[in-house]
Amino acid sequence: MASSSANKCRPLANFHPTVWGYHFLSYTHEITNQEKVEVDEYKETIRKMLVEAPEGSEQKLVLIDAMQRLGVAYHFHNEIETSIQNIFDASKQNDNDNNLYFVSLRFRLVRQQGHYMSSDVFKQFTNQDGKFKERLTNDVQGLLSLYEASHLRVRDEEILEEALTFTTTHLESIVSNLSNNNNSLKVEVSEALSQPIRMTLPRVGARKYISIYENNDAHNHLLLKFAKLDFNMLQKFHQGELSDLTRWWKDLDFANKIPYARDRLVECYFWILGVYFEPKYSRARKMMTKVLKMTSIIDDTFDAYANFDELVTFNDAIQRWDANAIDSIPPYMRPIYQALLDIYSEMEQVLSNEGKLDRVYYAKYEMKKLVRAYFKEAQWLNDDNHIPKYEEHMENAIVSLGYMMGATNCLVGMEEFISKETFEWLMNEPVIVRASSLIGRAMDDIVGHEVEQERGHVASVIECYTKDYGASKQEAYVKFQKEVTNAWKDINKEFFRPTEVPMFVLERVLNFTRVIDTLYKEEDGYTNARGKLKNMINSILIESVKI
Repeated sequence: MASSSANKCRPLANFHPTVWGYHFLSYTHEITNQEKVEVDEYKETIRKMLVEAPEGSEQKLVLIDAMQRLGVAYHFHNEIETSIQNIFDASKQNDNDNNLYFVSLRFRLVRQQGHYMSSDVFKQFTNQDGKFKERLTNDVQGLLSLYEASHLRVRDEEILEEALTFTTTHLESIVSNLSNNNNSLKVEVSEALSQPIRMTLPRVGARKYISIYENNDAHNHLLLKFAKLDFNMLQKFHQGELSDLTRWWKDLDFANKIPYARDRLVECYFWILGVYFEPKYSRARKMMTKVLKMTSIIDDTFDAYANFDELVTFNDAIQRWDANAIDSIPPYMRPIYQALLDIYSEMEQVLSNEGKLDRVYYAKYEMKKLVRAYFKEAQWLNDDNHIPKYEEHMENAIVSLGYMMGATNCLVGMEEFISKETFEWLMNEPVIVRASSLIGRAMDDIVGHEVEQERGHVASVIECYTKDYGASKQEAYVKFQKEVTNAWKDINKEFFRPTEVPMFVLERVLNFTRVIDTLYKEEDGYTNARGKLKNMINSILIESVKI
């Protein structure tokens, strides 16, 4: 990407073509009235069941947990909120329950809802030396419940660190010893070990849990049927959105105009579906998918194609954010610039009627900041492949990941009231957003830095760390894994009430982090979208659940 003439042989990253093409254009799945009526009838039955379950009982907790994991809790937001508040209040008075499954489940549900419950509730299950009692190893459900609870820990909760080690060790040996006739438990334990509930994307989790739940003899038939109907109805709804977005993408004709970039519209939609799936966020989802798609193209333009002189003018034009700046950039970049301006003017038109124009101001601010971070990396590369100091690189790299931009931009189309203070808070890079960005950056670099080096990208934070601290690559991996673990604890802590901003804002950041955990675990699943991501998209957006 050195600053020679624009015609020099350009490096092509050779990303594989789209898996989906314009497949979703053909989807016009209308949801019938009959489907809506049926779902609504079930919904009222389930609501009644939830309200009538005795307050604080194990029955109520199990029901709420199943609703959340089956992906239908969004229908009962207020009822669940009230129930868990009551359970939390009651737990302060009497805490003499000695059932590991129940204590762990209650702890997890209460913390998920943002209430701080002390991890001392687990002391009764440990010996004098702080180790968990050996007799617990026979209680598989209890171990599983404790394992899931331990993922809501914050820093310095030794008992939960111990719980995680204890349960992981025993669950791993249980999985290898479980016979296949106990398949449903085996599947449940394996799933938990590979992706705990806290890190699971709501739709992906719901799809998997529907079959796990169905194989559980104690399942509630009505709830299962409702979850299946609701899943299929939502799937049709999402297919409709993706059909609209595919039309937008096809009209831009970027697959032909910008052949060097990753053609990943469906993957971008899946990413944003991970951030919010509820029907009421349809507008926000469509806006944010377009923003993410453009970000991906701009990223590839910086990383994989443009030379430095072109990037100087491109960055300049984006910082000016002015239609007249289009003449100053190379012709091949103009469609990208125009599409970017169009997306944000479309937002402005929609939101000016609602008196929410300030949202777009913050959204643009973050997009410009992101592009400045891309440009900084291009400068380092152009400067005789300058390798920056680790700390300097890390500061820039957590911005160039794009999650600071995402955390703000995803709020633009939401219906809820969001104050100016909330946007200012996000602008100041709060702990939760930095933690999420750090997780993304570390996971992305661990799986991708070697390929990026081959492609001639700027050194990753891994390279900078090994160079500055004389560490081996293995030591760098261990350090970053540890940072990821601590960043998750920081995210958990930010959910404790009273929170600085509304819970739904924090939930978006949590979900963005879950997407990274899902897509970047062993590989860059976004760039290499023919593997596990293709299967996930299939199960969420194509194959309906058999009723």
